[in-house]
Amino acid sequence: MNLTIIIIGAFVLVVAIAVIAVGLRFNAQGEQENDPLQARLAEFIQRGDIASLEEIELSQPFSERVLIPMVRRLGEVSARFTPQKAIQDTAKRMELAGNPWPIDAATFLAIRFILAVVIGGFVTAMILISPSPNPSDNALYIGGATFGGFFLPHLMLSSRITNRQREIRKAMPDALDLLTICVEAGLGFDAAMSKVSEKWDNQLSLAFARAIREIQLGKVRRDALKDMADRLGIAEMTSFVAAIIQSEQLGVSMAKILRIQSDQMRIKRRQRAEEEAHKAPVKMILPMAFLIFPTIMIIILTPAALQIATAL
Repeated sequence: MNLTIIIIGAFVLVVAIAVIAVGLRFNAQGEQENDPLQARLAEFIQRGDIASLEEIELSQPFSERVLIPMVRRLGEVSARFTPQKAIQDTAKRMELAGNPWPIDAATFLAIRFILAVVIGGFVTAMILISPSPNPSDNALYIGGATFGGFFLPHLMLSSRITNRQREIRKAMPDALDLLTICVEAGLGFDAAMSKVSEKWDNQLSLAFARAIREIQLGKVRRDALKDMADRLGIAEMTSFVAAIIQSEQLGVSMAKILRIQSDQMRIKRRQRAEEEAHKAPVKMILPMAFLIFPTIMIIILTPAALQIATAL
């Protein structure tokens, strides 16, 4: 009986994690995917196949037909009971991460609560099956599992933000060099940004491409650049945008400003590399203390220990 309950609980946990993983499916381009039904309909039209809407819908994967709409519907329901400030803060963090998953902020918060309840409930079921003699340990296990399940998506999102900002900081000096070359060659600033977004395929080029699209749709360049800096959340990009706006207002040479900004970005990148290099000895202390030193001691002292044991 206990084995059956354990198997059922493990199955429920695996299914819940699978649903959440599908709901948080990563989009490599950092944007929400198009409607899969519309894409499949366009594919049938191009091939010339005659099919009904029911056949086209059934040809989609199970995750797109059932799981993802279920998660989105759950987010819509949870948005009615979630404080608006929490939704706005989560939406801001997802914007900083580049919107890596095709879900909104309310759905993300709902997934956090669901994962906390599922993991906490699974640990509770395991404790009921085989209770610990110390009740305080049971409460600690349940609380830790619930807390971990709630903050696991938050940690994933923070990791996405950190990796995206690191990638953008690494690419900024080279991008500013290309911007400088394009501007000195006679292109305008908007055309130079378009060239950068065409030549590269990274988070910075995607940010430039979005800003260019906003400018083409009628947004003022100053506002589009400020919004881009807010979406990235990097001090270097904020400084760069402020310098570009100031040069535009004062009539200073754009190429000169870009040259100065690229030099500053390269100096900051070298300083960050030196900082990481200085941190390396401190980070090596724990591996040396727990892995390297015990091995050396075993190699050195084992022959002496064998000789002492033989003599005694």
